[in-house]
Amino acid sequence: MLKKILKFGGTSVGTIERIQHVAKIIKKEYDFGNKVIAIVSAMSGKTNELIKMSKSIDEEFDKRELDVLLSSGEQVTAALLAGALKRLNVKAKSWLNWQVPILTEGKHFNSRIVNARTNEIDNFLNEGIAIIPGFQGISKNGDITTIGRGGSDATAVALAKIFKTDSCEIYTDVDGVYSSDPNKIPVAKKIEKISYDEMLELSSLGAKVMQPSAVQTSMIYKIPLEVRSTFTDRKGTRIFDHENLDYSKSVTGVAYSKDDAKLTIIGVEDKPGVAANLFEPLNDAQINVDMVIQNISSDEKTTDITFTIKRVDLLKTKKILEKNQNIKYKKITHNDKVSKVSIVGAGMVSTPGVTYKMFKGLAESKINILAISTSEIKLSVIINEENTLKAVKKLHTIFDLD
Repeated sequence: MLKKILKFGGTSVGTIERIQHVAKIIKKEYDFGNKVIAIVSAMSGKTNELIKMSKSIDEEFDKRELDVLLSSGEQVTAALLAGALKRLNVKAKSWLNWQVPILTEGKHFNSRIVNARTNEIDNFLNEGIAIIPGFQGISKNGDITTIGRGGSDATAVALAKIFKTDSCEIYTDVDGVYSSDPNKIPVAKKIEKISYDEMLELSSLGAKVMQPSAVQTSMIYKIPLEVRSTFTDRKGTRIFDHENLDYSKSVTGVAYSKDDAKLTIIGVEDKPGVAANLFEPLNDAQINVDMVIQNISSDEKTTDITFTIKRVDLLKTKKILEKNQNIKYKKITHNDKVSKVSIVGAGMVSTPGVTYKMFKGLAESKINILAISTSEIKLSVIINEENTLKAVKKLHTIFDLD
């Protein structure tokens, strides 16, 4: 007998028929004699619908009330799935975040799970299936909080640690992790196993299979994961420790995101503390800064600082920069029609020429590079958005991933 976390994403529970299908998957595990905790997302499109409702009232809708609103989506799914399991004559019960409780810390819309009470649910698992809504918890002040888009993954991994489960399986609409987006790149290959490090890079760089914070948590606590399809019985992709890094391949996958914007602060005075003064108010406003590039002028008195953010934060970022009295500059320029394309692979560390090969391939496709960022196992570039798929296809081919 195993204790398992099964997490089902929005597409997996997108309709009543799919919820009933998920109930059969869970029942099958239960019939094998396993103890099952199911973590569920909101039905696909529901969270966006709720956000749209909030914006129809106020573009800057109160964050506390937004968390209360958005958490309702997963609660609906949990109740429907419990009902579907009972219809199959399986004992099941849904717990809302405050009933467990799942304890969180941090700000609204971006909190993190720190603990949960386990006794009641562990006792119930001896006789039935527990269903918990993902993406949410409750703060020390008793407020409902949410943990960021895609947060049901983070819930699943956090509870796998807290409940000491034997496995954590992420069910989605694809049958594993692919070398690139199979919906856009038909020749993309499924990866049978991948390291936490590579998966963390891919997910943070635009791959939509898993939330980056969930991968990070599983890496810290060595929680083995499997990403698999809700709609087929095929084996998925296993994600586990660095011992499984495949150094034989220079590149494991190509990821991209099309929700970025690039800003350049021109003519900033070049002295200690300028960068800290520039980015401190952005940090306070919870704006995530990605790539940062600094160019020193020939007279070594001024510098240009270029950085990227999520496109949705562009206007907010510009307002903060313009109000910042602690920095002096000539002007601010921006480009919100850019995308980030990245290659990821453990073998990049020991394979010479990867950077040249990437840049040569983009040059052959007449794609201009606007910014560059690197780490040991990834290389990212910012390019014009219109060239995104052309760049991904080219890189996928030249690194033998087709």
